[in-house]
Amino acid sequence: MVSNSLYKTLLGKGCGGFCKLFVFTLVAAAFLINGCTMVGPDFIKPEAPMETEWMEARSPGIKIESADYKNWWSVFNDPVLNGLIENAYQQNPPLQISGIRILQARAQLGVLIGNVYPQLQQGRGGAQYNYLSENSPNSLNIDDSFWQYDAGFDVVWELDLWGKFRRAVESGVANLEASIASYDDVLISLTAEVARTYVLLRTFEERLEIARENVKIQQRSLDIAEIRFKAGAVTELDVTQAKSLLRNTEALIPRFEAGIRQAKNALAVLLGKLPGEIDHMLGGAKRIPKAPPEIVIDVPAELMRRRPDIQLAEYQIASQTPLIGVSKAELYPAFELFGSFGLLTSTSRNTKAGGASGSSFSDLFNTDSFEFFGGPSIRWSILNYGRINNQVRVEDALLQQLIVNYENTVLRAQQEVEDSMVGFLRRQEEAGFLKDSVKASQRSVDLSMLQYREGMVDYQRVLDSQRFLTDQQDVWTATRGNVIINLIAMYKALGGGWQIREGQRFVSKENIAEMQQRSNWGDLLEPDALATPASAEERRQWRRPDW
Repeated sequence: MVSNSLYKTLLGKGCGGFCKLFVFTLVAAAFLINGCTMVGPDFIKPEAPMETEWMEARSPGIKIESADYKNWWSVFNDPVLNGLIENAYQQNPPLQISGIRILQARAQLGVLIGNVYPQLQQGRGGAQYNYLSENSPNSLNIDDSFWQYDAGFDVVWELDLWGKFRRAVESGVANLEASIASYDDVLISLTAEVARTYVLLRTFEERLEIARENVKIQQRSLDIAEIRFKAGAVTELDVTQAKSLLRNTEALIPRFEAGIRQAKNALAVLLGKLPGEIDHMLGGAKRIPKAPPEIVIDVPAELMRRRPDIQLAEYQIASQTPLIGVSKAELYPAFELFGSFGLLTSTSRNTKAGGASGSSFSDLFNTDSFEFFGGPSIRWSILNYGRINNQVRVEDALLQQLIVNYENTVLRAQQEVEDSMVGFLRRQEEAGFLKDSVKASQRSVDLSMLQYREGMVDYQRVLDSQRFLTDQQDVWTATRGNVIINLIAMYKALGGGWQIREGQRFVSKENIAEMQQRSNWGDLLEPDALATPASAEERRQWRRPDW
């Protein structure tokens, strides 16, 4: 510890001289920080190729105009589906994890903001008893037995001359925005997956119903074949062929029942429930939802604004760009202000002098007990052997990867819209042809059975017509399900569904309550604490500490 006399020599007499110097240094530091430049590149939103018009924009059933996809599933007018999606939004575990990651990113941003301000390196305080040997040299006749008390703290502040800490805050803000975009992307996938699984369930239910109806038809055909065989009108071949077709159709039933159960289990997990807990939620008509007569789609440019995965790719670039500046700042000297402030006193008994002397513990809080030292320091990693330059190159390579990934994300988004749109339209056409085929097949079965009873045709004609009817009905039903699944994929590709979380918490009340019991989250759990600046300049200036 430097003596008070040295303080007075270096900093002027008493606390006043030091305080003036310290205030002057702070003012100078603030001036330097505000006036300095930040090394490294600023974020620039990347460009990506974008279509001017969808390839199927002029197809019948497609209407191009501004659209709201917030509750796109409502076009199916299915209350059961609406309830499933609402429950999944409230309870889905992966979505809750994404919401908690937003809180994590917000807390990480608070850490980065705190680095901008002076840091308390060490708080100290203690009491120490000292006793010197009577045989030790003591030419100054100092006290050989005394208590010493001290209390104080040490402060270090690295001045952000090159913008290292401000760049880190800028990156942290963008990382928070990226975590929100990731949440929205998970929410889009969740709503689409719930709808897709629901349609798959309803498709299996219709296919099961059709299989059971065909079993009844084929059972009657088998009965007729057995009667005619017993009467000697036909051979046993007709009976065995009828039985083979019947058993083959019956084999479809357990397959569809397994598909129904698996679809229900998948829905239960999406809703955060145990398998079997949602059966009561699936009442109502067991029919595949119908598509609206006209689908409204807006222009391709709206994807840039609405799709969270595109926004996520953009925010990842915004988060990575400042890290180049953080690494470049290490090439330059780092300036620090340091100081130590404290109180020191002692109580003593001078045994050599034979009398009591010194001060009491209460004197620790007198102004005469105040001691301090401080000043500036500099650090400069000159002999870094290229490590810093290469770290800059690492960050730059990561940035370029994200730029290319952004371009690829935009291209993939357009592909997904085009694929789902053409899939929806062509599946609709396919379903129309299959519907006519099913009607013709049903008529063929009726005619073949009538002619078989009258002995006009052999049983092979009946078998062929019934087998074809069974196949066509099943294909038609599966195709109608695929029509809706492609429509769901199109709404997902257009970026609809995440808007339902606007104005809502990202994390359930149950999870928030559990986190608050463990830790002091302050006001960071409130939605307002997650609001982010709109511009890049505001991101750089956002330096509000979180206590």
